Amino acid sequence: MNGKRIVVLGLAAGAAVLAAFLAKNLVAKKEVKTVMKAAERTVQVLVASRDIPMGNQVTEKGMKWQVWPKKASSAKYIIKSREPEAMTKFAKAMARSGLIAGEPVLRKKLILPEQGGFMAAILPKGMRAVSFKISTDTGAGGFILPNDRVDVLLTRKLTPTNGSSETLHVTETVLTNVRILAIDQTFRENEKGEQVVIGKTATVELRPEQAEVLELADSMGALSLTLRSIAENSGKLGDDGPKAAKNFAKGGSSRGVAVIRYGSSSIIRGGQ
Repeated sequence: MNGKRIVVLGLAAGAAVLAAFLAKNLVAKKEVKTVMKAAERTVQVLVASRDIPMGNQVTEKGMKWQVWPKKASSAKYIIKSREPEAMTKFAKAMARSGLIAGEPVLRKKLILPEQGGFMAAILPKGMRAVSFKISTDTGAGGFILPNDRVDVLLTRKLTPTNGSSETLHVTETVLTNVRILAIDQTFRENEKGEQVVIGKTATVELRPEQAEVLELADSMGALSLTLRSIAENSGKLGDDGPKAAKNFAKGGSSRGVAVIRYGSSSIIRGGQ
């Protein structure tokens, strides 16, 4: 092999090495650019950090910022770059409909306390919101909160039929397993740091027939609430549903009192 051929082969080998080096650098730069572009295509979207049932308060702990592909985002999503204070803004909002953990939070699924129709938004179809006066003494010491289940009791005077002048008082259950929608709008914390509500008005969720029962009972005496255990709402224990006591039915109007048990209605008339 002569000297010229050796020189040519050497130059060719050097060119090949240089070409390989340049190609490697170009690929690396393209990969870096691809990663940077991918990072630029994501946004932070406000999502639910846990399941939030309809009618529950969202709270800041119930939300978080989640990295989201920009192409998959929607104009309806709440994006951090546009609304950095959104988590604080919607912390006191109520869920108009249920949210699932990881689901983007949409404005149409939230309703703020100052917005009109707040109560109507959380009221299930076919139900009615009925309010009546209570006090700390008749509201389980202020420990009844929205979404708690209660029994409604009526305390009233009875006039003896035997001619006696003695005044009798009776307390009877009017409705059971009633869901509390609101207890005024005044909140405080007790000595243990637990949030309780001190209010003068309770708003409950009832069927139309049950609302009539409650209104009649309210006109007959003093109403009070008894708080039910959470265990009774687990579905494992039976419940006879909203009811009217016999004595209460006797004190009602001639058309009777509608009693609803598991979707079946019956009429209890005076004397029954």
